[in-house]
Amino acid sequence: MLARCYYRMLISLVFLLVLPTTCFGLLEGLYCGKQNCYDVLGVTRESTKSDIGKAYRILARKHHPDLHRTEEAKKEAEIQFKAIATAYEILKDDESRTDYDYMLDNPDEYYAHYYRYYRRRVAPKVDVRIVIVVTLTIISVIQYYSGWQRYDSAIKYFATVPKYRNKALEIAKDEINEKVNSRKGKNRLTKADQKEEIEKIIIKVIEEKMDVKGAYAKPTVWDVLWVQIIISPYTLAKWLCWNVSWIWRFNICKQPYGREEKLYLIRRYMKMGEHQFNSQEDKQIEEFLRLELWDKDNFEVWRLQEEEEMKKKMAENPRYKSYRRYMKNHGPGRMTFED
Repeated sequence: MLARCYYRMLISLVFLLVLPTTCFGLLEGLYCGKQNCYDVLGVTRESTKSDIGKAYRILARKHHPDLHRTEEAKKEAEIQFKAIATAYEILKDDESRTDYDYMLDNPDEYYAHYYRYYRRRVAPKVDVRIVIVVTLTIISVIQYYSGWQRYDSAIKYFATVPKYRNKALEIAKDEINEKVNSRKGKNRLTKADQKEEIEKIIIKVIEEKMDVKGAYAKPTVWDVLWVQIIISPYTLAKWLCWNVSWIWRFNICKQPYGREEKLYLIRRYMKMGEHQFNSQEDKQIEEFLRLELWDKDNFEVWRLQEEEEMKKKMAENPRYKSYRRYMKNHGPGRMTFED
């Protein structure tokens, strides 16, 4: 019996030692420590922010270390001055004051109080507007840089296509003779340098003559996010005017479609973005116009034909045949948790 009582007392003692030191809801190391911040400033919980500021100024003038002459008095005043400043910093801010009042009302929630206090202390106070501006700037820079990378890769690809390469060589024949073939003696280029110089000339000609469209088009500042946000009111107004004009011209006045309007309808039926649609070859786009795919009925007929052709191609594809045999013999794959 005595052993059991001793054991219970030991557990209680350990429990009390482990818990944070408290004094009427005040925690050591948090806020004003074991002092009440309101008492430090001589105000109450009902005091306004103006009353708190007034009390702080009076006490700060009274306990400022510079007003005392002896070292001991200065040290004591410095401790008091720090306590006053700490109490004021806590009570002047609405959020920290709310957290402090919550701690006074709920003294048993030790760890929640520690979390709230250090979260506010550690968390960096950064203006949300600055974060938004920096984020938009980073996205815009990456967007512009990626656009140039795509454009360069497209130009280099066209430089490898015989059709465009031969055309570029024909256009740049005189320039190649002047910069590469005409050099003699010490100025003569090595074969590697000649190849590199010719490649540069070809790429330059393709850049000047080739109209790259779609997602690989030459990027401009008008494409980046920052500029798009700035001109968004103009873009919205333009979109509204365009829709009103469309309804008036084609729905009400029944005017015939122009080339651009026909291409817009075809693109919309195909569910393609503008860049994706424009990246197609001119011959393909002219074929769409010849088939009059801006007409919904014609488009549906064309779509069904394309689907049938795709099915035939898939049926003749060896890989697709193997896949169909596998599905027929084994069925779709399943995932189970059975051992």
